[in-house]
Amino acid sequence: MHKTMTRLSLLAVVLPLVAIAGCNMDDWDTGPPQAESQTVKLGDAKSARVEVEMSAGELSVGSGAKELLEADFSYSRPSARPEVQYNVSGGQGQLTIRHRSSVHGRGGGHNKWDLQLSNKVPLELKVDQGAGRAKLTLGGLSLRRLDLNIGAGETVVDLSGDWKNDLTANIAGGVGKATVRLPGEVGVRATAHGGIGAVNVHGLKKDGDAYVNEAYGKSPITIQVKVEGGVGEIDLEVSEAPPSV
Repeated sequence: MHKTMTRLSLLAVVLPLVAIAGCNMDDWDTGPPQAESQTVKLGDAKSARVEVEMSAGELSVGSGAKELLEADFSYSRPSARPEVQYNVSGGQGQLTIRHRSSVHGRGGGHNKWDLQLSNKVPLELKVDQGAGRAKLTLGGLSLRRLDLNIGAGETVVDLSGDWKNDLTANIAGGVGKATVRLPGEVGVRATAHGGIGAVNVHGLKKDGDAYVNEAYGKSPITIQVKVEGGVGEIDLEVSEAPPSV
């Protein structure tokens, strides 16, 4: 009986230590930030679907790339090195950018992705953001669909600008804060359903079960935004149109 109790006591001490060590193994490979750049050409694709899965870190997505993707990555853990995959099937490109393994953001690790996409090809974009900060400046893209899942942290989605095509955007809130900037010069119709957190609307007027801007119904272009709130806070705000010259 005494030996059994001793073994149980030893396990009670050792098992938590093993668990702690296992949880922090990802911290052991933390080192100086490493940087790399990658370029992905469109190839024979006439359109592309881009999927971004970032567990933790700082994400920036914008327009202006000469190719389908021009990316700069910076990370301090080899396990945080991103994986970029691209293939073309039936005239559509499929681009996936994701972590090779789970990144928990402990131990002060550095992880930053700067992604520039082409504005010359129709795109669909899906972003799964974990913990950290994200800024998506999408007004310059030929974007047809956006699916954004927000985790923890702070996210800014800038849809302002002069759009040339319709857009359907689905935004699911998490536990962080998200700001969605909408254009004033093209039509916007937004529906927002809050979870535990708040959904705040600025510069839009109520129209049935939706919110619209002044250009809605007058502009040939319409941006449809569907927001599902989570635990955090989501702000929908209309950006002022730039002054005419």
